[in-house]
Amino acid sequence: MPPFNRQDLMARFQDMIARGQPIIGGGAGTGISAKCEEAGGIDLIVIYNSGRYRMAGRASSAGLLAYGNANQIVQEMALEVLPVVKRTPVLAGVNGTDPFVIMPKLLRELKALGFSGVQNFPTVGLIDGTFRISLEETGITYGSEVDMIRQAHEMDMLTTPYVFSADEAVAMAEAGADIVVAHMGVTVGGTIGAESAKSLDESVRLIDEWAEAARRVRRDVIILCHGGPIATPDDAAYVMRESEHCNGFYGASSMERLPTEIALTEQIRRFKAIA
Repeated sequence: MPPFNRQDLMARFQDMIARGQPIIGGGAGTGISAKCEEAGGIDLIVIYNSGRYRMAGRASSAGLLAYGNANQIVQEMALEVLPVVKRTPVLAGVNGTDPFVIMPKLLRELKALGFSGVQNFPTVGLIDGTFRISLEETGITYGSEVDMIRQAHEMDMLTTPYVFSADEAVAMAEAGADIVVAHMGVTVGGTIGAESAKSLDESVRLIDEWAEAARRVRRDVIILCHGGPIATPDDAAYVMRESEHCNGFYGASSMERLPTEIALTEQIRRFKAIA
């Protein structure tokens, strides 16, 4: 399937917003995840390396560590996911800080494979404290991820970056981001989810703060929420109801890991309950 046209996608999403319909995106770590998400009517699918770890029973945060080449993993996963997705734009998670990548070449390759856009993952935005300072001081920077989004925008690819502060929301909006995803941290719940997270009300406050910052740059920026305590449809509904600016939800663990854990566990229990 060839990539979707960016202008057509943005027109579709803006029309959804005008009609009060939330935009729902989700990560896919396997082909069956992508097929089921599309069957459920999802609006966009993202492939990134943490999906492979997540669906292998490891924590999504494993995607931030040196267990494999993130960009190479995404290209491998493309062969599993892209052929089975028929009606939905698929985006690639790109490690924008990879020092061994010629970024324009990688982006062209992703577009040629059939990806309609990109997202910045793995991201140093999930790292804080002294280690984050050391990374930034040694050239492994969030700014590299902003540059990647800028280059993808110039190639007319849909861009949906994660942001972790108002300043980063501004930087991504200036780089041409179409959809800014306010990241609230690693998703809670399940067997390998995080246990500590922001509250839903704190998330609403931050999402609106970052959205306002991004929209001071461009009024047409779309805002989605992701992660942390926003793990279920009810959580996402609460955030979108209470938020002034949130246009939808993007899930990863909440879209494929948590439903899989629940469904498989319950199915085995039903089999075991046969008299």
